[in-house]
Amino acid sequence: MGAYMLSNTDKNRTRVDIYGIPYTIVGTESSSHIRLVASMVDETMRDISAKNPSLDISKLAVLTAVNTMNDYLKLKDEVERLKEELNRVKD
Repeated sequence: MGAYMLSNTDKNRTRVDIYGIPYTIVGTESSSHIRLVASMVDETMRDISAKNPSLDISKLAVLTAVNTMNDYLKLKDEVERLKEELNRVKD
């Protein structure tokens, strides 16, 4: 999602709601991709909030980011493991 830091050329502006708050996301990804990402963030925030109803939105956002980064690192490790396995099979 690093595309959000690019210049204004070739950018899509997509309005989304995350946890009841409207955002305009600007990026090179398609609007459908941006909406999918936003819906996944919204779903994760709502799941965490349901289990921890006393969290304020800042803590909820941080926990959502922590959970998302944890999932990302697990998937990244799995991809690396699979690449190594594929290289062994090819050799």
